[in-house]
Amino acid sequence: MGSTGEAVEVSIEVFPYLRVYKDGTVERLAGTEVVHAGLDPETLVLSKDIVIVPETGVSARIYRPNNNNWTESDQKLPLVVYFHGGAFCISSTADPKYHASLNNLVAEANVILVSVNYRLAPEFPLPIAFEDCWAAIRWVASHVKGDGHDREAWLKECVDFEKVFLVGDSAGSSLAHHLSFRVKNSDTGRDLKVCGIGMINPYFWGKDPIGVEVSDEFRKKMVDSWWMFVCTSENGCDDPLINPFVDGAPSLDGLGCDKVLVVVAEKDILRDRGRLYYNKLVNSGWAGKAEIIEVEDEDHVFHIFDHTTDKAKSLIKRLASFINQDSAFAFAV
Repeated sequence: MGSTGEAVEVSIEVFPYLRVYKDGTVERLAGTEVVHAGLDPETLVLSKDIVIVPETGVSARIYRPNNNNWTESDQKLPLVVYFHGGAFCISSTADPKYHASLNNLVAEANVILVSVNYRLAPEFPLPIAFEDCWAAIRWVASHVKGDGHDREAWLKECVDFEKVFLVGDSAGSSLAHHLSFRVKNSDTGRDLKVCGIGMINPYFWGKDPIGVEVSDEFRKKMVDSWWMFVCTSENGCDDPLINPFVDGAPSLDGLGCDKVLVVVAEKDILRDRGRLYYNKLVNSGWAGKAEIIEVEDEDHVFHIFDHTTDKAKSLIKRLASFINQDSAFAFAV
């Protein structure tokens, strides 16, 4: 980026996430910290990293409970496939904030969890993240009947494949939404049934502002810039990958699961898109059950930024209940 004393020229700045310099170097300003997998001393959850697709480097961090009541039994556990947020351009499965939050979820819900480490824009522009996560789901599905030596023991031995959930926050919610259709409409759907989708502060968007976006021009333009940076589609902010209500997006009445939990936050610029998604879903003719929760006085992915708050803990408890209950019930966060 230039010799000592030479001015560094920025080509693109995607506030507050990253900068791209004119020589092509990408400097990420957030989501770069990492923590190793292993035994978490607070929750006693075990985790490990595994490469899923050696050709692309797509990997996952897998979590399992480590309590005696479960490990000494033959009980099979629900499986959560988790997609992290970060606007498709920052963070990873090794991010300390995600690692702490997912340790808590696994301990609270008593599940096996596969956190997918997909490749990021701009080095890998969309829809590469969607393809990486699809590869991860197919890898998970290969364990339903597969007995090969390359199968992951924690999945093969511990998972009830009749209880599979797709969960994500922010960009990860968009991934969960789209991939549920892909599972349902593919051969993979014969082996893997998605029971439910958990969407925390879903990252849906659109060209025309709605709700608070109309008056909050600064944040509206900021979110516009995030999407235009990671996706080079000519459809811009009305691309079906980010706007599930435009032509070309799959019809919500065909959503590939039985239940959905949508979580929005009062101060989040994305909140009205989450509300709109819920309203359109329940009025679409979809046969499943949906619930929406609004967390008061909190902003986007507050539970990731600080997993120790009472509201973050309550949210994890609610998500755990969603996974483990046959039907949703009212819950205040």
